[in-house]
Amino acid sequence: MNKDEIISRAKAYIEAEKDAGFKKEVEDLIANADANLNELEDRFYRNLEFGTGGLRGVIGGGTNRMNTYVINNATQGLANYFIKTFPEKAAKGELSAVVAYDSRRYSDVFAEATALIFAANGFKTYLFTGLRPTPELSFAIRTLGCDTGVVVTASHNPPQYNGYKAYWNDGAQVIEPHDVGIINEVNSVTEVKSINKEEAIKSGKLVSIDSLIDEKYWDMCKAQLFRPELIKDKAKEVKIVYTPLHGTGAMHVEKVLGDLGLKVITVPEQREPNGNFPTVEKPNPEEAPALKMAVELAEKEKADVVMATDPDSDRFGSAVPGKDGKYVLITGNQMGVLLADYIIHSRKELGKMPTNPGMIRSIVTSPMVDKICAKNGVQLDECLTGFKWIANVMARYETSGSNQYIFGFEESYGYNVETDVRDKDGVSAAAMCAEMTLYWRSVGKSLLERLEELYNEYGYFQDVAIAKNFPGSSGVDTMKNIMANLRKDGLKSLGGKKVVKIRDVGEQIIYDPANPSAKEKLDLPSSNVLQFFLEGGTVVSARPSGTEPKIKFYVNATVPVDKGLDAAKAEAKELCAAIEKEINVILDAAN
Repeated sequence: MNKDEIISRAKAYIEAEKDAGFKKEVEDLIANADANLNELEDRFYRNLEFGTGGLRGVIGGGTNRMNTYVINNATQGLANYFIKTFPEKAAKGELSAVVAYDSRRYSDVFAEATALIFAANGFKTYLFTGLRPTPELSFAIRTLGCDTGVVVTASHNPPQYNGYKAYWNDGAQVIEPHDVGIINEVNSVTEVKSINKEEAIKSGKLVSIDSLIDEKYWDMCKAQLFRPELIKDKAKEVKIVYTPLHGTGAMHVEKVLGDLGLKVITVPEQREPNGNFPTVEKPNPEEAPALKMAVELAEKEKADVVMATDPDSDRFGSAVPGKDGKYVLITGNQMGVLLADYIIHSRKELGKMPTNPGMIRSIVTSPMVDKICAKNGVQLDECLTGFKWIANVMARYETSGSNQYIFGFEESYGYNVETDVRDKDGVSAAAMCAEMTLYWRSVGKSLLERLEELYNEYGYFQDVAIAKNFPGSSGVDTMKNIMANLRKDGLKSLGGKKVVKIRDVGEQIIYDPANPSAKEKLDLPSSNVLQFFLEGGTVVSARPSGTEPKIKFYVNATVPVDKGLDAAKAEAKELCAAIEKEINVILDAAN
């Protein structure tokens, strides 16, 4: 894109943007366009698009930024799509939507703008008057019987980001073909309808909601638990340190766990919502620095478990004391395995296992849970990355009657223990983790000791995530080239292990690289993911992020424990280090 094209797009944006602050940002850049050309190009080389989680981008002026202009166009396009998809409801004025938002900068502004555009298009629109978690938005769609919903959040991203997740009438984020249909409508928007707030309220098209949903959501979270009597009897024996990381979680996690009689000590410096996230670089419970203050408080309080949720409370992280008293962070895969094991164990012990149970994991999540499911007669299904795909399989279970859903998770700290929410839910995960901690404690085990028992039974599994950022328009091309080269040349081996199978999800094929002509059809939707299966069971997956300018590699290593668990851990560590070194060579060469 040349300078004239960039300036032309920037001036068109200034004319359309209604927010004075965002408008001035771009005006100031244009005033010294030669010096700011790279910045202007990054802001205008594309329109911010729906990815795996909807819209997500840096807050600021520009078509490739999160601002009121982008929000308004996205919402008008979303409204247009629902009006065209459900014309009879639209004609009768019966379409409805619900909008929530988290603690990020401009979230309340973007949420109100979203709600008013829905209202201007004839939707009865419910708007939470304060911060609410993403899972509660999903719950609200189903509870209120809405056609769609939006939550304004950028989840665990750094503070300069915000985002916009769009949902279908089942409470799950939109998937194909609706995502493509919505994008087409957004790109075709020529006029954005408007209505002022007072008129929207007076007409009944804008309705405020709070406790109407909150109390039902809290009750639902508690209803998922298996042993309320155990919690009642033993609650005082467990001390929990919790951090909402300046997000939406404090009210809900404190309420749900408090109602159960559990003692929750919330990190005071991180309890209040703050979109600048002043105590952390990134409010991401997947990363150790984000839990530093919680672990320090836990050490002081001698807590039994550390819990954390991200700003929109859909992700859940944890740490527990090891034998030496030092806190050990539990990875997303490890917590998923522990919860899967506990849910299966509890359902069997209490006679609550359905005849056709099903669990779901994403394709980049640890296959350790597959072995647990196989031994216990539970169907295990894989799906693409992103919880909307887990929700899609859950819906397929219900439609076909093939299985009854009992749990779903992905390695990025996302868990769902219920069917009333069609997204990951950090609040209900916290409640289930608390009960699980109490249960294993009641039989003389810690969570780490139970995890070691599972390793001894099923083999040792270690997971490593490798990611590299490639920002800007050139970064998009770089990531495309990395994936194209991997498809063209493949990988013959990694970490000294031969590649015995390649799964190309983008091409929807699976094959043995020694016999590439014999390709089998893959029963998954197309997605830009490559997976390399190594001899011995280790899986390495490559995937450009759908929401951030980065490419990710996931290493799911597995090692038998026939020589003992310590030997298996050492072997896995060595294998992962060797694979990571080779992948970094590939990434460095791409620059």
